[in-house]
Amino acid sequence: MKIAIVGSSKFAKQMVEYQDRLIELGHVVDVHEHYVAQARGEMKDMIERISNEHASLKIENDYIKYHYNEIVKSDAVLVLNFDKNGVRNYIGGNTLMELGFAHVHDKKIFLLNPIPEISYSEEIQAVEPEVINGDLTLIK
Repeated sequence: MKIAIVGSSKFAKQMVEYQDRLIELGHVVDVHEHYVAQARGEMKDMIERISNEHASLKIENDYIKYHYNEIVKSDAVLVLNFDKNGVRNYIGGNTLMELGFAHVHDKKIFLLNPIPEISYSEEIQAVEPEVINGDLTLIK
């Protein structure tokens, strides 16, 4: 199965780790080259800009369209929703958009962890994700 991994850019290292784990399970997975570089400790200037100029960075690198196109080409989406900024199982604005992209293109949606308790939890529920509680073997 071809899987698009989405989640906060703060989870770049985990994206690469989960890419490797999914490949071991026989899936095809592509993670943006910038996330791979960040996971290796490269692109330190970009990591700093994520904190201060994230919108500009997204525009310059066309990240939203990149992820949209990856989702369209995939069979499923895996959301890496780890704890962030004091929010358990964080799903931010960009990831919410990506869930919408996946939903309107009839892609399977898997959440690594349960839906977070946030103001838009119902919108996340409405795209009918399957919560796998960390068990990648449930992705089928």
